[in-house]
Amino acid sequence: MTPELIYDDPYLVAAYKPEGWLVHRSDIDKHESRILLQYLRDLVGCHLFPVHRLDKPTSGVILFGKSGETAAALQAQLNSDTSVKKYLAICRGYCPEQGVIDHPLPPVADFKHQRKRPKSELPRQSAITRYRRLGTVELPYEVDRYPSSRYSLVEVQLETGRRHQIRRHFKHISHPLIGCPKYGKSTHNRLFAAEYNCARLLLHAYELSLNHPVTGEKLTLVANPRGCFQSLLETFGWVLPT
Repeated sequence: MTPELIYDDPYLVAAYKPEGWLVHRSDIDKHESRILLQYLRDLVGCHLFPVHRLDKPTSGVILFGKSGETAAALQAQLNSDTSVKKYLAICRGYCPEQGVIDHPLPPVADFKHQRKRPKSELPRQSAITRYRRLGTVELPYEVDRYPSSRYSLVEVQLETGRRHQIRRHFKHISHPLIGCPKYGKSTHNRLFAAEYNCARLLLHAYELSLNHPVTGEKLTLVANPRGCFQSLLETFGWVLPT
Protein backbone atom coordinates (compact mmCIF):
# COMPACT_ATOMS: atom_id res chain seq x y z
CA MET A 1 0.00 0.00 0.00
CA THR A 2 1.06 3.58 -0.60
CA PRO A 3 0.33 6.72 1.44
CA GLU A 4 -2.71 8.84 0.58
CA LEU A 5 -3.75 12.38 1.43
CA ILE A 6 -6.65 12.75 3.86
CA TYR A 7 -6.60 16.54 4.16
CA ASP A 8 -4.63 19.25 2.34
CA ASP A 9 -4.84 23.04 2.60
CA PRO A 10 -2.32 25.93 2.45
CA TYR A 11 -1.23 25.30 6.05
CA LEU A 12 -1.12 21.57 6.76
CA VAL A 13 -1.41 18.07 5.39
CA ALA A 14 -2.92 14.95 6.93
CA ALA A 15 -2.17 11.59 5.36
CA TYR A 16 -2.66 7.87 5.74
CA LYS A 17 0.63 6.19 6.67
CA PRO A 18 0.80 2.50 5.74
CA GLU A 19 2.55 0.08 8.07
CA GLY A 20 6.21 -0.46 7.16
CA TRP A 21 6.89 3.18 6.26
CA LEU A 22 9.17 5.46 8.25
CA VAL A 23 7.88 8.96 8.95
CA HIS A 24 11.37 10.36 8.28
CA ARG A 25 14.85 8.98 7.80
CA SER A 26 16.42 7.54 10.92
CA ASP A 27 19.73 6.03 11.97
CA ILE A 28 17.72 3.29 13.66
CA ASP A 29 16.70 1.93 10.23
CA LYS A 30 19.24 3.31 7.76
CA HIS A 31 18.32 1.00 4.87
CA GLU A 32 14.56 1.67 4.72
CA SER A 33 13.67 3.43 1.47
CA ARG A 34 9.95 4.03 2.16
CA ILE A 35 10.03 7.49 3.73
CA LEU A 36 6.67 9.18 4.24
CA LEU A 37 7.98 12.75 4.54
CA GLN A 38 9.79 12.52 1.23
CA TYR A 39 6.83 10.85 -0.52
CA LEU A 40 4.33 13.49 0.65
CA ARG A 41 6.71 16.37 -0.09
CA ASP A 42 6.91 15.21 -3.69
CA LEU A 43 3.13 14.68 -3.80
CA VAL A 44 2.09 18.14 -2.58
CA GLY A 45 5.08 19.99 -4.04
CA CYS A 46 6.31 21.84 -0.98
CA HIS A 47 8.47 21.37 2.09
CA LEU A 48 6.75 19.69 5.06
CA PHE A 49 7.48 19.80 8.78
CA PRO A 50 6.74 16.74 10.96
CA VAL A 51 4.27 17.35 13.78
CA HIS A 52 4.31 13.94 15.46
CA ARG A 53 5.39 10.42 14.60
CA LEU A 54 4.00 6.93 14.23
CA ASP A 55 6.25 3.92 14.69
CA LYS A 56 7.25 2.12 11.51
CA PRO A 57 4.88 -0.87 12.04
CA THR A 58 1.92 1.36 12.96
CA SER A 59 -0.50 2.61 10.30
CA GLY A 60 -2.96 5.48 10.31
CA VAL A 61 -3.49 9.23 10.24
CA ILE A 62 -0.52 11.57 10.63
CA LEU A 63 -0.04 15.35 10.41
CA PHE A 64 2.55 17.63 8.78
CA GLY A 65 2.74 21.41 8.78
CA LYS A 66 3.63 23.40 5.69
CA SER A 67 5.65 25.82 7.82
CA GLY A 68 7.62 25.56 11.03
CA GLU A 69 5.16 27.88 12.77
CA THR A 70 2.15 25.75 11.82
CA ALA A 71 3.93 22.56 12.88
CA ALA A 72 4.81 24.10 16.25
CA ALA A 73 1.20 25.20 16.82
CA LEU A 74 -0.05 21.70 15.98
CA GLN A 75 2.53 20.11 18.29
CA ALA A 76 1.37 22.35 21.13
CA GLN A 77 -2.20 21.13 20.63
CA LEU A 78 -1.21 17.48 20.50
CA ASN A 79 0.59 17.97 23.81
CA SER A 80 -2.51 19.48 25.43
CA ASP A 81 -6.06 18.37 26.17
CA THR A 82 -7.46 20.24 23.16
CA SER A 83 -6.78 17.28 20.88
CA VAL A 84 -7.98 13.66 20.89
CA LYS A 85 -5.92 10.79 19.46
CA LYS A 86 -7.73 7.48 18.98
CA TYR A 87 -6.14 4.18 18.01
CA LEU A 88 -7.49 0.73 17.19
CA ALA A 89 -5.66 -2.35 18.41
CA ILE A 90 -6.18 -6.09 18.60
CA CYS A 91 -4.89 -7.70 21.77
CA ARG A 92 -4.70 -11.17 23.26
CA GLY A 93 -7.52 -12.28 25.54
CA TYR A 94 -10.74 -10.60 26.60
CA CYS A 95 -9.52 -7.35 28.10
CA PRO A 96 -11.77 -5.41 30.53
CA GLU A 97 -14.63 -3.48 28.93
CA GLN A 98 -12.88 -0.22 29.73
CA GLY A 99 -10.06 1.06 31.84
CA VAL A 100 -7.20 3.45 32.47
CA ILE A 101 -3.60 2.27 32.47
CA ASP A 102 -1.57 4.64 34.65
CA HIS A 103 1.90 3.11 34.58
CA PRO A 104 5.10 5.21 34.31
CA LEU A 105 7.53 4.08 31.64
CA PRO A 106 11.30 4.47 31.26
CA PRO A 107 12.58 5.80 27.91
CA VAL A 108 13.04 3.26 25.12
CA ALA A 109 16.74 2.63 24.49
CA ASP A 110 17.26 2.58 20.71
CA PHE A 111 21.03 2.94 20.59
CA LYS A 112 23.81 0.81 22.06
CA HIS A 113 25.12 3.53 24.36
CA GLN A 114 21.64 3.90 25.86
CA ARG A 115 21.33 0.16 26.47
CA LYS A 116 24.45 0.11 28.64
CA ARG A 117 22.55 1.76 31.47
CA PRO A 118 20.66 -0.66 33.74
CA LYS A 119 16.89 -0.36 33.34
CA SER A 120 16.58 0.36 37.06
CA GLU A 121 18.59 3.56 36.57
CA LEU A 122 16.44 4.93 33.74
CA PRO A 123 14.05 7.69 34.89
CA ARG A 124 10.39 6.73 34.56
CA GLN A 125 7.99 9.14 32.89
CA SER A 126 4.28 9.52 33.55
CA ALA A 127 2.25 7.49 31.01
CA ILE A 128 -1.57 7.26 30.91
CA THR A 129 -3.65 5.25 28.41
CA ARG A 130 -7.44 5.01 28.29
CA TYR A 131 -9.19 2.20 26.45
CA ARG A 132 -12.57 0.60 25.81
CA ARG A 133 -13.31 -2.79 24.34
CA LEU A 134 -15.22 -2.75 21.06
CA GLY A 135 -15.51 -6.48 20.36
CA THR A 136 -14.28 -9.97 21.13
CA VAL A 137 -13.74 -13.20 19.26
CA GLU A 138 -12.91 -16.78 20.24
CA LEU A 139 -11.03 -18.75 17.61
CA PRO A 140 -10.83 -22.57 17.36
CA TYR A 141 -7.03 -22.66 17.47
CA GLU A 142 -4.94 -24.13 20.25
CA VAL A 143 -2.25 -21.71 21.40
CA ASP A 144 -0.05 -22.44 24.41
CA ARG A 145 -2.08 -24.57 26.84
CA TYR A 146 -5.58 -23.46 25.82
CA PRO A 147 -7.81 -25.35 23.32
CA SER A 148 -9.07 -22.07 21.81
CA SER A 149 -7.81 -18.50 21.60
CA ARG A 150 -9.55 -15.27 22.59
CA TYR A 151 -8.89 -11.75 21.29
CA SER A 152 -10.27 -8.24 21.72
CA LEU A 153 -10.62 -5.20 19.51
CA VAL A 154 -9.99 -2.07 21.57
CA GLU A 155 -10.21 1.68 21.03
CA VAL A 156 -7.31 3.44 22.73
CA GLN A 157 -6.83 7.10 23.67
CA LEU A 158 -3.48 8.50 24.73
CA GLU A 159 -3.22 11.11 27.44
CA THR A 160 0.56 11.06 27.18
CA GLY A 161 2.79 10.23 24.23
CA ARG A 162 5.61 8.00 25.39
CA ARG A 163 7.55 5.84 22.95
CA HIS A 164 5.76 2.52 22.32
CA GLN A 165 3.28 3.51 25.05
CA ILE A 166 0.29 1.50 23.84
CA ARG A 167 2.29 -1.66 23.20
CA ARG A 168 4.09 -1.44 26.54
CA HIS A 169 0.94 -0.66 28.50
CA PHE A 170 -1.04 -3.55 27.05
CA LYS A 171 1.83 -5.88 27.82
CA HIS A 172 1.75 -4.51 31.37
CA ILE A 173 -1.92 -5.55 31.80
CA SER A 174 -1.21 -8.98 30.23
CA HIS A 175 -3.10 -8.28 27.00
CA PRO A 176 -0.22 -7.82 24.52
CA LEU A 177 -0.95 -6.56 21.04
CA ILE A 178 -0.97 -9.04 18.17
CA GLY A 179 1.85 -8.74 15.66
CA CYS A 180 4.29 -7.01 18.00
CA PRO A 181 7.65 -8.84 18.03
CA LYS A 182 9.03 -6.82 20.94
CA TYR A 183 6.19 -6.64 23.47
CA GLY A 184 3.84 -9.32 22.12
CA LYS A 185 3.80 -13.12 22.13
CA SER A 186 5.28 -14.96 19.15
CA THR A 187 2.79 -17.85 19.34
CA HIS A 188 -0.17 -15.54 18.75
CA ASN A 189 1.72 -13.51 16.15
CA ARG A 190 2.44 -16.70 14.18
CA LEU A 191 -1.22 -17.76 14.38
CA PHE A 192 -2.43 -14.54 12.73
CA ALA A 193 0.29 -14.74 10.10
CA ALA A 194 -0.46 -18.38 9.24
CA GLU A 195 -4.27 -18.43 9.46
CA TYR A 196 -5.14 -14.88 8.35
CA ASN A 197 -2.10 -13.87 6.30
CA CYS A 198 -1.61 -10.93 8.66
CA ALA A 199 1.93 -10.56 9.96
CA ARG A 200 1.79 -6.84 10.82
CA LEU A 201 1.46 -5.07 14.16
CA LEU A 202 -2.29 -4.68 14.75
CA LEU A 203 -2.15 -1.08 15.90
CA HIS A 204 -3.72 1.70 13.85
CA ALA A 205 -4.03 5.47 14.40
CA TYR A 206 -7.73 5.75 13.61
CA GLU A 207 -8.82 9.31 14.42
CA LEU A 208 -7.25 12.65 15.26
CA SER A 209 -9.38 15.61 16.38
CA LEU A 210 -8.03 19.12 16.92
CA ASN A 211 -8.56 22.76 16.02
CA HIS A 212 -7.10 24.18 12.83
CA PRO A 213 -4.09 26.28 13.95
CA VAL A 214 -5.01 29.19 11.63
CA THR A 215 -8.78 29.18 11.06
CA GLY A 216 -9.80 27.65 14.40
CA GLU A 217 -12.07 25.18 12.57
CA LYS A 218 -12.63 21.85 14.29
CA LEU A 219 -10.87 19.11 12.31
CA THR A 220 -11.73 15.44 12.73
CA LEU A 221 -9.33 13.41 10.61
CA VAL A 222 -10.21 9.73 10.17
CA ALA A 223 -8.24 6.94 8.50
CA ASN A 224 -9.96 3.57 8.42
CA PRO A 225 -7.76 0.46 8.65
CA ARG A 226 -6.75 -1.09 5.35
CA GLY A 227 -5.28 -4.34 4.08
CA CYS A 228 -5.26 -7.33 6.40
CA PHE A 229 -6.35 -5.25 9.42
CA GLN A 230 -9.57 -4.35 7.63
CA SER A 231 -9.99 -7.98 6.52
CA LEU A 232 -9.79 -9.12 10.14
CA LEU A 233 -12.52 -6.67 11.17
CA GLU A 234 -14.78 -8.10 8.46
CA THR A 235 -13.90 -11.73 9.26
CA PHE A 236 -14.60 -11.29 12.97
CA GLY A 237 -17.72 -9.15 12.42
CA TRP A 238 -16.30 -6.18 14.28
CA VAL A 239 -17.87 -2.77 13.60
CA LEU A 240 -15.94 0.47 14.12
CA PRO A 241 -17.39 3.25 16.28
CA THR A 242 -19.23 6.06 14.49
